Amino acid sequence: MSYYASVYVRKMLNMKVYDCTAGFKCYRRIVLDTIDLDKVEMKGYGFQIEMKYTTKRLGFAIAEVPIIFINRKEGVSKMSSGIFGEAFWGVIKLLFRNITPREGAPKVL
Repeated sequence: MSYYASVYVRKMLNMKVYDCTAGFKCYRRIVLDTIDLDKVEMKGYGFQIEMKYTTKRLGFAIAEVPIIFINRKEGVSKMSSGIFGEAFWGVIKLLFRNITPREGAPKVL
């Protein structure tokens, strides 16, 4: 499911990031100072997608370093219909959102 979710996000948002909902994320200070975090709407997987998309739309580069996870042997998936719905519809809403730097944010070079 994660693979197809990433394909959906890449195609819909025209992002080059291979896995939009997983991995270890590091943001430069200037990126976090530029994003208006009060306008970030999604949670969970959707939050990860929204942050990467906002980063891209504000003109910052995104580098991806793959992490290999061992397949889960015990426990249950955290995926629910609510999480799936937020990510699915949230991606569509992102296409129409006006993304602007936070007021007083540093200028992106």
